[in-house]
Amino acid sequence: MQRPLRSNRTASGRAAEDTAAAHLQGTGVSVIERNWRCKTGELDLIAKEGDVLVFVEVRSRTAPSRYGTAVEAVTPRKCRQVRETAGVYLKMTGAYGSPVRFDVIAVTFAADGSVAELRHIPGAF
Repeated sequence: MQRPLRSNRTASGRAAEDTAAAHLQGTGVSVIERNWRCKTGELDLIAKEGDVLVFVEVRSRTAPSRYGTAVEAVTPRKCRQVRETAGVYLKMTGAYGSPVRFDVIAVTFAADGSVAELRHIPGAF
């Protein structure tokens, strides 16, 4: 049984989310939820910029990757799932009707684990 691959993926995902949260906070955006889950899925980061709720999908890759870039990992199917889950969040928190935005933060790690690139795409979908 090979568990190390999963724990490496989990650690890489956590590092990418930490990096993304720090980036957002550095730009004055407040992170209000991390890894919010319900039956439809998970929202990596939920933030607030002024009166706008920002739902952030975080993706990561290690360079070079044979699986494409982190941005390319945000598929139409994933966008639909994030929108649906955001709808559940809005309903459950009573924030339905609030202005919202969907961002992507793509983090590429170098082989040594350092951040090689961070790409923030506001209003990505």
